[in-house]
Amino acid sequence: MPFRTPTSAHGFILFALGAASAFSQPTTNGVFAARAEQAFVLAQTEWAAHPDEAVAVYALGRATYDFAEFATNAPQRAGIARTGIAACKHLLARDPSSAAAHYYLGMDYGELAAAEAPSMAAYKLIREIEHEFRVAADLDERLDYAGPVRCLGLLYRDAPGWPVSIGNRRKARELLDRAAALAPDFPENQMNLVESHLLWRQPDEAQQAWQKLLSIWPAARTNLTGVAWEEDWGDWTYRREVAQGNFRRAFKRELESK
Repeated sequence: MPFRTPTSAHGFILFALGAASAFSQPTTNGVFAARAEQAFVLAQTEWAAHPDEAVAVYALGRATYDFAEFATNAPQRAGIARTGIAACKHLLARDPSSAAAHYYLGMDYGELAAAEAPSMAAYKLIREIEHEFRVAADLDERLDYAGPVRCLGLLYRDAPGWPVSIGNRRKARELLDRAAALAPDFPENQMNLVESHLLWRQPDEAQQAWQKLLSIWPAARTNLTGVAWEEDWGDWTYRREVAQGNFRRAFKRELESK
């Protein structure tokens, strides 16, 4: 089945730790929320009818993450997350080599951690998230435009470092670079590099990633179209503007367009 990156996946670990992403666009759009709820209900129905079909599990695992982003309270978010977790675990009991099931299990664990944050339970889930993304990457690192590699890199970037948690800038840089190399024409991968270099106060590297982002933007606009991509484009456009402002404030100059 075709995969599409869960919107706002770039900041899920921050939400899991009870913080707010400096880059993410708030998930408050009523139209997108209604679409996410409809997709979740349909995916639940399909999975209930065909619980052993991989495609049904993938759809529910992904719809779970998307809909949980619009939850209005922690119990609702946790309940939604557990639905996708149960479906992914059910499939993995039969097929432990399913990269997509491990991938969406990691994403849905992130939503459960977000619902339970701030707490020790949320921090303990970070290890589960790390494990699932690692397994998914080992099985198929190109899945979802290098999604497992990308999410693992973001996990290491945004989690607190030792001894509190697993945060590690070196690992984050290696994995985010790897994701961009595997799927260089996907805006999320280049956007993550821009944002990460800004976070790490590396203006030259941020400029280089920015140039790459601008170079792929027109073709991506042509290739990634339709209702399914509307929320992503809104998010990427918002984050692009935020990155420009953050670079200007941090380094007292503009990101160059050429």
